Amino acid sequence: MAQYLISVLDDRTNSGTKDEMAAIDVFNDQLRADGHWIFAGGLAAPNTATVVDGRNGEAVFVDGPYLESKEYIGGFWIIEAPHLDVALRLAAQGSKSCNRRVELRPFLGA
Repeated sequence: MAQYLISVLDDRTNSGTKDEMAAIDVFNDQLRADGHWIFAGGLAAPNTATVVDGRNGEAVFVDGPYLESKEYIGGFWIIEAPHLDVALRLAAQGSKSCNRRVELRPFLGA
């Protein structure tokens, strides 16, 4: 089994409707029932981010997102799947459930 990150792409914060949130709950329940669930979560608005750079001695902290972008990651799932075809099918179901585009990426070593 390999692990994958499904990132939910959005251009607004807290934009999920009640129907979308209900569909996400159903999708999450199905991931658990089928043994694909590892973890999922929604993220706060990009303006709540802090970029931390500790590479050169004392850490530097900068308010705001790392990248200024029209779209950002609004939430994510970490799933487990036996192969890419299953992960792609699950990502498509996640996209439909949250009514957003998603990005699927395998973890290194997967």
